[in-house]
Amino acid sequence: MDFKQIQELVKMVNKSNISELSIEQDKFKITIKQKDNETQQVFTMPATPMQAVAQAVPQVAVSAEAPKAAEAKADNLVTIKSPMIGTFYRSPGPDKPSFVNVGDEVTTGKVVCIIEAMKLFNEIESEVSGKIVKVLVDDASPVEYDQPLFLVEP
Repeated sequence: MDFKQIQELVKMVNKSNISELSIEQDKFKITIKQKDNETQQVFTMPATPMQAVAQAVPQVAVSAEAPKAAEAKADNLVTIKSPMIGTFYRSPGPDKPSFVNVGDEVTTGKVVCIIEAMKLFNEIESEVSGKIVKVLVDDASPVEYDQPLFLVEP
């Protein structure tokens, strides 16, 4: 089971009334439990020194920015969205400058942020060229799959 499939399972559990989901395949087992607006993932791999890794993923409520993002799309703005669940960082390090700021020009392929997922730092590249109009997420905050991150004027 790959990371994208696990993300989809978490999304489905969040959207449904299912309180617990368990799947076992060969040497892989995943259990996703939902309690009081919180989803918990438990991964186990047999015959390893580390028997279980548990990670709590807070369920992020849709922010007040969502209506603004929909309104901005009507004004021909393009949204750069998160391709994964994780923690959003605007800069490569605490003492480093941000990848992009409001008013900066971006080109296709330019790194605009980093999303940390499962201790891996993934560089997120712009899929459009244009000017950054708005940053929709605060630095070091959790993001969901497909959550809007930036608004770009092409």
